[in-house]
This record gives sequence, C-alpha cells and structure tokens, in this order.
Amino acid sequence: MNEVGSVAVIGAGTMGSGIALAAAITPGGGIRAYQVDVSAEQLERARAYHDKTLTRNVDKGRMTRADADAAAARISYHESMAETADADWAVEAIVEVLDLKKKVFGEMKATFGPDTVLATNTSSISIASLGESVGDAAGRVIGMHFFNPVPVMKLVEVIRAPATSEQTTRRTLELARRMGKTPVPANDRAGFVSNRVLMPLINEAFHAWMDGVAEPEHIDEIMTLGCNFPMGPLRLADYIGLDVCVNIMNVMRDGLGSDKYAPCPKLVELVEQGRLGDKTGRGVFEHGKRRK
Repeated sequence: MNEVGSVAVIGAGTMGSGIALAAAITPGGGIRAYQVDVSAEQLERARAYHDKTLTRNVDKGRMTRADADAAAARISYHESMAETADADWAVEAIVEVLDLKKKVFGEMKATFGPDTVLATNTSSISIASLGESVGDAAGRVIGMHFFNPVPVMKLVEVIRAPATSEQTTRRTLELARRMGKTPVPANDRAGFVSNRVLMPLINEAFHAWMDGVAEPEHIDEIMTLGCNFPMGPLRLADYIGLDVCVNIMNVMRDGLGSDKYAPCPKLVELVEQGRLGDKTGRGVFEHGKRRK
C-alpha cells in the first residue's frame, strides 16, 4: 500500500477538527485533510479553531509562519462526503450514538474506494457492531480513538474487531506513528480501556456531589491535591461534555450488562437542562461565553 496522502475526517466537532489538524501538521510534510460536516456553521467553527491553534503555535515558537500556512492550506472543508471520495483514509468522529454511526459508516462504504480504511474515533462503541453494518467491508473497519486535545495528546487507542484484517491493523499503527502518536492496542469491549476506567470515576464524582459528600469545587480539589490529577473529575466532565459522558455511560451499561455503569441522575439532570459543559458555557461549573 502507498503511504497515506489524504484523510477524510467525518465530523467537525471538537475531536474531528482536532484530528484534521493533527493530520495537517504531521511531521515530514503533513497529510491533506478533508474536514467533512453537514453543518456549514460547524465547519466554520472548525476553520476558526484551526486558524487560532496554528497562530498560537507560531506565537509560542512551536512552528514557523510558513509551516503554519502550509498546514492550513492542507485542510479543506466540505459539506458533502462525496467531495472527498479520493481520500486514502477515512475516520468518523461524530456523536457517540450507534445508529448514527452505522448510518455514517454505510455512507463511508459507498463513498470511498476498496483500499480505504474505515476508522472510527469512538471512545466506547463496539467496533464489531460498526463492522457488521458495512458487510463485506468489515475487514477495513477499526477503532482509532484519539484523545483531546488531539494535536497535543500522544495516545491513540487502536481497537480491532474479530473481522478487522491484519493489513488494516498494521496500516493504522503505521499511520498513528507517522502522525507522531503512540498507538496502544485495546480489545473490543465497551469503553475499551480509557473510558472503562475513567467514566466510572467521573460518574462517582457526580454521585458524591448528589449525595452531599462535598461541593463540586471541593471534590475536584481533593482529587487534584490528593491523587495528583491535573484536573478534577467534574471539571474534566465539563471539558469532555456532559452529554458525551452520559452517552458513554449508557453504551457501557448496555454493552457490559450492568446497571453499575448507569449515568448518575445528577449528571443526567444537568444534560436535560442543557448544561453540557464548556461547549455551552455552563455545566457543573460556569465557563462564561460559549467556547468557539
């Protein structure tokens, strides 16, 4: 197989826009990134994030202005997946809802060529289920779970399903390393490793708040000072998105067959109120203006 020259990133939210930027700034010349989203407004937010991040990198001396301009030129923005059909690689990065992901994977199979890997950035959903949704293309389906902020974080959880081919796995590991990431394998179980461990911790912090054990700021202070966490679990939940936390907990509850993974009622309550965290300006904590 030839080296990956272009990547279509389906979804221009926090993770999708981060993956596109990480591809564009890949060491050694970068990879052309097609940023895809059905929302023109979301694409403009992604463009603004890319411009702001590249400018900050220049200001901090992490890259030259010329390199930043070259990286920006490697990213194009598309409302239609069909416009990116020549991509060597495709990675889905939409919300953690299985039916929506299956729909997108069906479109990915119909759009991209037979040699294009169909990766997903899911942090919890079964790779095998997504593979089953594309029939004979299941061998090209693999989990490629990046971490936020994608351009900075080194880890990529690589999750293969039973049907995932050895070639797909090898190419995924190679691409992650080329992007300056550290790929680490995990088995295809709900939540994989990161969220299987992290989300119950976050959920328990909400239970501690709901049960009156301590106020949110004190829960976080105890965990940062006592456990040396760089960020408290409730603040981290706001950063991730409270709706994302609920979706992941529901996937784990259903996939692992245990109510111990059910999202805390306090967490669900905030989501129902539209308090989703940083992206809405208010979650557990107040964050001022909505993050662009």
